[in-house]
Amino acid sequence: MSKRKSWTEKLKNSKDLPKVEKITDKLSKRWGTGTVVIPAPMEVNEMMRRVPEGKLITINEIRVALAKKHGATIGCPMTTGIFAWIAANAAEEQRQMGERDITPYWRTLKTGGVINPKYPGGAEAQKKLLQKEGHTVIHKGKKCVVTGYEKSLAKL
Repeated sequence: MSKRKSWTEKLKNSKDLPKVEKITDKLSKRWGTGTVVIPAPMEVNEMMRRVPEGKLITINEIRVALAKKHGATIGCPMTTGIFAWIAANAAEEQRQMGERDITPYWRTLKTGGVINPKYPGGAEAQKKLLQKEGHTVIHKGKKCVVTGYEKSLAKL
């Protein structure tokens, strides 16, 4: 039986990415026409790492920056979200191994300033980290949302 890959190994496995592909007819109904960049996991991680303390970013901002970097119409929403999740878990894995300079994944939000409950520790753990950096987090139904997150968006 093969050993499971660590989150850090998954993060470093680029799988022949990044790739820019034409948006197919099937996907054009959802994404429009043009091209889509499927980023490498490390590219998503590098963008997440650039967000300084007190600042925030959303997955959509990362997608826009990736599209611009690769000359594509859009950044792939699926892979960008998955790779952000892998980056978050790799950072937590590294923190548990004693590393201090980890990717500040808690600063990467979903659309609308929503905290990603799938990141390590869930929404409550991230809420604490964000509050420590001066952000206000409120509960909207089952979601945790950073109020006024737009004012704190980092420039990528």
